Amino acid sequence: MSGHPRVAVAAPNKAAADAGVRLAAEGGNAVDAAIAATLVTMVNEIGVVSPASGGFVTLQVKGGDAVTIDGWVEMPGRGLPEHKFGQGVWDITTEYGGGTTTTVGHGSVATPGGMKALALAHERSGKAPWSEVVRPAIEVARNGFSLSRTSGYYLGYTHEIIFGWHQPSHGVVHDDDGVVIKAGSTVVIPELAEALELIASEGAETLYTGALAELLVRDMADNDGILTAADLAAYEAIVRPALMIRQNGWRLATNPPPAVGGVAAAAILALLDGVPGQGAWNPAELERLIEVQHAVLGRRLAELDEEDVRQLEGQKLLDLANAGDLRAISSPSTATVSVVDDEGDACAITVSSGYGSGVMTPGTGIWLNNALGEQELVHGGPHSLAPGTRLTSNMAPSVARRDSDGAVLAISSPGSDRIPTAIAQVYALYTHGGLSLEEAVEYPRLHVRVREDIVVDYEDDLAVSGFATNLPTRPMPPHSMYFGGVAAAFWDPTEGLLAVGDPRRTGATAVSPPS
Repeated sequence: MSGHPRVAVAAPNKAAADAGVRLAAEGGNAVDAAIAATLVTMVNEIGVVSPASGGFVTLQVKGGDAVTIDGWVEMPGRGLPEHKFGQGVWDITTEYGGGTTTTVGHGSVATPGGMKALALAHERSGKAPWSEVVRPAIEVARNGFSLSRTSGYYLGYTHEIIFGWHQPSHGVVHDDDGVVIKAGSTVVIPELAEALELIASEGAETLYTGALAELLVRDMADNDGILTAADLAAYEAIVRPALMIRQNGWRLATNPPPAVGGVAAAAILALLDGVPGQGAWNPAELERLIEVQHAVLGRRLAELDEEDVRQLEGQKLLDLANAGDLRAISSPSTATVSVVDDEGDACAITVSSGYGSGVMTPGTGIWLNNALGEQELVHGGPHSLAPGTRLTSNMAPSVARRDSDGAVLAISSPGSDRIPTAIAQVYALYTHGGLSLEEAVEYPRLHVRVREDIVVDYEDDLAVSGFATNLPTRPMPPHSMYFGGVAAAFWDPTEGLLAVGDPRRTGATAVSPPS
């Protein structure tokens, strides 16, 4: 043993996964590695996430209880007169994702909390110096990176309509002839490297009360944005006890309310109660999976029988599930990182910028979120909430510990309303069904989609059509990106470290070399 923990990292791309392993080699733990990987992702997953994202960090370090640090976005507008609201926004429709309408512009930017959450996670549970945790992201921004397939695909639809109207942004995603950059192109963002240098030396606080905050606020004031200096200064990441579910010798800790993703995942697992029995889903268990997802996502909890209610720990989870709208289809563009180390620490992080506002704050290289423009989240229009209100979210970064030997699992997924169902299915197949972690991640999935209509979406190598569900079904090809992209990292004292990526997404994994 070198004295440094070794880590297993599952991240959206190779540069991010490698950053996690590097932090461990420099003396960091699972928490440092997860933050470093997330910061790299905020640089190189263009259009998906940025340093002005919102997000959640769920972590458990040895000797401590599992917590979730809530760095999700808030409604801004503190101190603004009434007539300032309702400006700086317009709707756009893109063919991305089969047709999407969202609201962009300076007025669509919510108060970002992701950076505050990462900094608080580091302060509470990290080991390496903060400047070292930020360094890999600085290097990626300065030395350049290859545009990912995911970003290239998204920009193909959005390079003009979202990322082209604001000059600083247009310049990064188009070449000198005005042609959109393609997957595989090298991107260098020197101003972002400088902004990250500030974050490394002055802490995340520079984005909230320091030099970066000033640049953000000035650009907002000049362009009908409603994010004010008061909003940034008032923002605090919140540490909450994780929502805990105990089953089959495991304790799963996930994102608690007011977010709804963890509640949905926990409620699904509680109702599945040990299903599947052994191996993968049999026909009766698949029917049960559909029934349970329908009850939870459709909030048909009142229709459950007494025994089901008992599985939801009597009233507690039931109340939680009833309190939040579990259909909140938050955050289409999410990035997730899962890390464990061989000292038994685990950390899962999910971050999002929505579809992107198109705003790149001049002088910073930082793209801003459009969380106020996610119409499924803010039903009354972009500025309908009271300033300071935290928005709802489906994100459910989770960590689990096995009672018998202290083995740990970190698991997270992107995929908006498919996040809770993807996590619950993988976790159930692994901890109950006894599949290997790789098999559980790769196994075909289904998702009960609750909108105006209700449809059972399923990967067509899952035998859903062979039995009677009274809901309409929609087959999709195996390993469809639609069903999320679970990132899982695992350590057990005998088997060692393992990181698993999802074939549905272009993720990457890395494990520290043996010392």
